[in-house]
Amino acid sequence: MPGAGAVIIQNGNADRVEAPVTLKAYLMCAFAAFGGIFFGYDSGYINGIMGMEYFIQEFGNGTTTIASSTKSLIVSILSIGTFLGACEYSRITQEALTDLLVVVAGDLADSVGRRTTIMLGCAIFCVGAALQCSSTVVKMLVGGRFVAGLGVGFVSAIIILYMSEVAPRKVRGAIVSAYQFCITIGIMLANVVTYGTQNYTNSASYRIPVGIQFVWALILGIGLFLLPETPRYHVHRGELEKATHVLSRLRGQPETSNYITEELAEIVANHDYEMQAVPHTGYFSSWANCFRGSIRKPNSNLRRTILGTSLQMMQQFTGVNFIFYYSTSFFQLLNLGIDAFLLSLITTLINVCSTPISFWTVERFGRRPLLIWGALGMVICQYIVAIASTVAEGNKTALKVEIAFVCVYIFFFASTWYVLDGQQSCTS
Repeated sequence: MPGAGAVIIQNGNADRVEAPVTLKAYLMCAFAAFGGIFFGYDSGYINGIMGMEYFIQEFGNGTTTIASSTKSLIVSILSIGTFLGACEYSRITQEALTDLLVVVAGDLADSVGRRTTIMLGCAIFCVGAALQCSSTVVKMLVGGRFVAGLGVGFVSAIIILYMSEVAPRKVRGAIVSAYQFCITIGIMLANVVTYGTQNYTNSASYRIPVGIQFVWALILGIGLFLLPETPRYHVHRGELEKATHVLSRLRGQPETSNYITEELAEIVANHDYEMQAVPHTGYFSSWANCFRGSIRKPNSNLRRTILGTSLQMMQQFTGVNFIFYYSTSFFQLLNLGIDAFLLSLITTLINVCSTPISFWTVERFGRRPLLIWGALGMVICQYIVAIASTVAEGNKTALKVEIAFVCVYIFFFASTWYVLDGQQSCTS
């Protein structure tokens, strides 16, 4: 399951009085939701269409099944494109090394701006979606998924960076949560659409779910066109007058207001600290900064890098992607007589309803205990599913037990590891 994009957290003066949070600020937070829906929908629709009869006939060369290797290629090629889209243009940016070291943004975002990079990602994604919509053979579908993945990589790597740089400090945490929550909504919407088109006997069965992706890309791209560039980008470029103007526009305060001058001074100070703390002797040396220090020191870059990347990696190793990419095909193989598309929709609904629970429990119990207990809960569910499928293979009651504990497993994942994984990485 897709995780959240990397987040910049500025190390500002905690005593600084911020400008009142305006309606515009809250609307910008809501706008971040479309980045999540965009990402989630694109990841979720493939699960449904691979279980459609017409899609199987069209891309299975007239057979009743699609080869497992072909399914794996269709699913994984998006992630490969996303990885390249995020990494090919990425570099190291650091905001107060004492608090956080994350790999974010990109060389492109630093040269042409965060806003422009996201809009470019939306444009690339639309090309990929068009290729998928018009495809009738596996090669063209795979190519479209790869191109779309490049666009998703651009957007997912930069959208949270953009929002965190334009939003007031008070609502930056809400942006992270809203973005990740809306990824789950995007996955659910994809399942709703595929549930509605599953019985179509023509290419509309898969082209409608694919085509709806254009809606999210257009909303995101047009919305960014109407919003300004971030103040921090202008500070990075040495354009303080533009930074002041943009900050004034974002906060709804005059350019001469103390709110604006103090926040701008904080951004400049953070940027100067970054330039001093991180040796900028070259592209590869900036990456090497991630691995400086001793693993035994809690504040070393190496320890933080290993912790953050390991948590993200372990999130994928939980196996949740099997549910969100292959659950429809899996439920069809169980042959329970229950609509597999409906069961997949139920799992995504559980995912959506369980995710907000972590917003409260993280404040009540802390991140580390939830990650531990969440992992334990998922392990127990996986063992029960494995035992039921092995000991009582084909038994209807055992199959229902499997489905039930798949749902419980989704609950444990969504309420703990899904959101908290990214938060733990960012606060370590």
